[in-house]
Amino acid sequence: MLPRLLLAFGLAVSSLAVSPAVSAQGYPSRTVTLVVPFPPGAGPDLVARALGERLTARLGQAVIVENRPGVGGIAGSAAVARAPADGHMLAVVPNTLVIAPHVLPRGAVTLDVLKDLAPVVQAVSNAMTLAVHPGLGVTSVRELVDLARRQPGLPYATGGNGSPMHIVGEVFRRSAGVDMQHVAYKGVAPSINDVIGGQVSVLWVPWGGAAPFVRAGRLRALAIADRRRSANAGEVPTMAELGHPEVISRGWVGVLAPAATPGAVVARLNTEINQLLQLPEMRQRMADIGFDVVGGSPEVLGAEMREDFDRYGRLVRELKIEAN
Repeated sequence: MLPRLLLAFGLAVSSLAVSPAVSAQGYPSRTVTLVVPFPPGAGPDLVARALGERLTARLGQAVIVENRPGVGGIAGSAAVARAPADGHMLAVVPNTLVIAPHVLPRGAVTLDVLKDLAPVVQAVSNAMTLAVHPGLGVTSVRELVDLARRQPGLPYATGGNGSPMHIVGEVFRRSAGVDMQHVAYKGVAPSINDVIGGQVSVLWVPWGGAAPFVRAGRLRALAIADRRRSANAGEVPTMAELGHPEVISRGWVGVLAPAATPGAVVARLNTEINQLLQLPEMRQRMADIGFDVVGGSPEVLGAEMREDFDRYGRLVRELKIEAN
């Protein structure tokens, strides 16, 4: 009896292993859509367009980008989760996707971000950056902490309540033991504009957003919230180096597919995108917009999604953070 059961089990496993490959034959058979759940010009949009241009030639079908903003990236991501699981509609999203369930109102998140989407590849990453207006007269994190102690309620700007910038700002405030006042803007660009304009002097922002203004001398970068220095910001120290190892906030942009997408399709996409990311011109293009190229297996992205989901969930509860 046992040999028969083992034989039956082996046949079942074999059929499961073969079926994705069969389903993947002829992929892609039509246009592939990269859904970006944010407006044009945002970091994920720039990454998606860079990938789409080159994937068209590699896949032999047109690859287009479609922007579907709304509900903090949830609306577009949910549309991909509901799409046919055949690899013809993919999401290009930042890790705010796994933060949203913790900060948005109950009922606003219309998908299970860890179960309804299959990880394909983590394309790029960048760290959150603590920056100041040069006129503030602060040149280091230590000097900023000293100033905040002399001036309780010193304001700092971010791209919105419940954003990764807000969360890391509160983690830093707690780590440094200072009283700083959060000023939430409706987006990264308005927060940068007001700090450059002098309305607020301290800013938490993704390195990609800060980089051009740091290079132009309009912002001063004090630190990045990561364990290792960035390849694109090697001169900027990390919070870990400066005695704040818990102040970590590394953003990433990943490619996701509907959960039931055949494994062979996911593997094909993963291989093609990883090869693209290693091209010198692609690495330079990502560096120009402030991203470090990552790549890797679907499993690596899946583990990162789970880790971020758990970590940010804990921080949101501890710090009592909510979205707008």
